[in-house]
Amino acid sequence: MTCYQCPDCGYLYDEQVGCEHEGYVPGTTWQAIPEDFPCPQCFVREKPDFIVQNTAESDKSNKNDNATTRNTV
Repeated sequence: MTCYQCPDCGYLYDEQVGCEHEGYVPGTTWQAIPEDFPCPQCFVREKPDFIVQNTAESDKSNKNDNATTRNTV
């Protein structure tokens, strides 16, 4: 899953974790978040300002590293 970071304060919205305080349960995708979603930490930035932090690629490479390790042991 992907994370999105507030460029102002660094708050990180992780789709796997959600933001239960704001009513978004774990697994809530970024697409399901309303466009006027304010950063719950600083309230300065809204959803369009957030920067994509693609964790899918790192998850994929970690899985590949684990598979390689298993094959060489």
